[in-house]
Formats: sequence, C-alpha cells, structure tokens
Amino acid sequence: MTPLEELAAFPRAAVEARPIRIVAAGGGTGLPRVLAGLAPGVEPEDGRPVDVTAIVTTADDGGSSGELRRAYGTPAPGDVRNCLVALAPGPNPLAAVLQHRFEGGALHGHTVGNVLLTALAQRFGDFGRAVAAAADLLGARGRVLPGAAAPVELVARLEDGRVVRGECAIAHAGARIREVGLARPVDAQADAIRAVLGADLVVLGPGSLYSSILASLLARGMAEALRDTAATRVLVVNLFTQPGETDGYRASDHVRAVREHLGDVVDVALVQRPPMPASLVSAQATLGAEPVALDRGGIEALGAVVRSADLLAVGDLARHDPEKVARALLGIARAR
Repeated sequence: MTPLEELAAFPRAAVEARPIRIVAAGGGTGLPRVLAGLAPGVEPEDGRPVDVTAIVTTADDGGSSGELRRAYGTPAPGDVRNCLVALAPGPNPLAAVLQHRFEGGALHGHTVGNVLLTALAQRFGDFGRAVAAAADLLGARGRVLPGAAAPVELVARLEDGRVVRGECAIAHAGARIREVGLARPVDAQADAIRAVLGADLVVLGPGSLYSSILASLLARGMAEALRDTAATRVLVVNLFTQPGETDGYRASDHVRAVREHLGDVVDVALVQRPPMPASLVSAQATLGAEPVALDRGGIEALGAVVRSADLLAVGDLARHDPEKVARALLGIARAR
C-alpha cells in the first residue's frame, strides 16, 4: 500500500477500532441484566469492542444495604454489588461468594459483597474507590460508578399530597408518585458525568422507574450531562407495571416521567413487542401488575422514536433477557 493509500484508509480503520461507549443507569434487577448482556465486550456484527460503564443508584435504605449505610454512613452497596457481579467474567467463584447471604449471628441477612464494599469504603475513605477496588478483584468487564458522590436519601411527593422519605417507605406508601428528588443536594460523580458526555449510547433502565432509574440520575450535574451529551439516549421500558410505583402507566407515561425529572433526554423508547404470553400476564395479575401498554402515538408526541423487539426472557418470571436486550441496544448504536 502506498503512503497515500495508507492515509486514506486510516480514518476508516480508526473508526472501526474505536469502542462503542455505552453508559447504562439504574439499579435493582434490571440494570444487572443489561450489563450481563453487554459484558462480553464485543459487537457481534462488526467485532468492534464495547466499553460499558454502569451508573448505579445508592439510595436503597432497606435490608442489608440499609443497615450498613445507617451503621457506617456509607452509600448503600447492594445495587452496586449486583452490577459488579453482572460484569464479572464467568464462571467466577469470587462473584458467587460476594452474593452469599449470611444466616444467623451478627451478620444475619448481610451479603459478603455488601460487607466487603463497606469495609473497602472505610479503608479508602471513599466509596467510589471502594467500588473500583472491588471491580479489580473481580476482573469486571466494565466500570461501575455510584450515581452520587455521597450518601443520598430519596424523597417522593405523592399524588395525594404526602411527602415520603426513604426508598422503602416510598415503595409502601400506597399512592402514586408525582415526583422524586434527593433530601439534600449531592454532586454526581465526576467520572459519571464524563462517561455520559463521552458516550455513544446512554441506556436508562429497565427497573423501578422512580426508585432505581431516576434515583440513579438525580445527583447534581447529571441531568445537564444527559441533555448535553451527543449520545443516543434509550429508555428500556419495563415489561410490566410496578404495584405502588407505576400502576396504570403506559409506555409513554414512563417517557413522560423521565422528561419531567431530567428534561428532554429520551431519543428512543425500547419496548417489548406485544403480545405477552397469556400465562405470564395471568401470573403477574395476581401480583397486581399488568403489561405496560405500548402507545406509540403518545411516545412519538413526546419526541421519542419507538423501537420494539422481543426482549422477554424465557420462563415464568417477568424479566428482560440479557442477550436480547444487548442485541437491540447494539443495533441502535450501530444505526448511529
């Protein structure tokens, strides 16, 4: 190849070699499934590397996480732990140990991972450094960043006018949520802001709309970053409504709630292609949940594009399939 030919070929080679930078935000059981699908780190269609960063809520105040945050003043570790495990290469004996829950004694109900993250936070004096150290121990295939630089408490204003503090209290309040915020202003992690601004794709959810997805993005500076980024911003809409949090919500209501809290930050709504299996719908109905209705016109009226696909995991649980979600997200990224 002549020097001129090499020069002409360079930009294309550089583009092909550059990773697809994906930032995924949330918590609960939804975000780890997205991360598990993206964790292999390669775009199967063109072989490009995939660079994954998770921005995780630390607002949980129940169970082991709640006890540890109250006892030691650190951010809640549980959602972070689950995301670290989702990014661990498998099979990984250490990841399995981190998920072990103690039975009996002073540590009853605590998981090894929660205790480890709390211990590392004490040792380093910084929860973000603790998470990075745990990621190194696991050999995590991506970064995990706390959504806030300090402990946070979630506050919700309900449609009946009540103001409720704490994630657990909000979940059991028995009324629909009008808005959520933080009890006091807390800055977002600087690394999280930089990741969003430099991303090709920002993924919100799936998961509890108010107490996971929005909770991970309420720290100061994050909404502005989401509005300013050149990334394609995708909301993975939940499969079913969540009793006590999104009763009666259609897909457009999920998009609208994100817009009302963060601004115009949803370019694409990724939704499950209907219909749902009748057996799954029946099982979820006994729990007070129903399929999230796809109202395409309502989503488009909010300025977002609808992408529908089969995202459902096989089985009796209403869960997203990690590989299906990753395939859909990488397809959206490829379309850029």
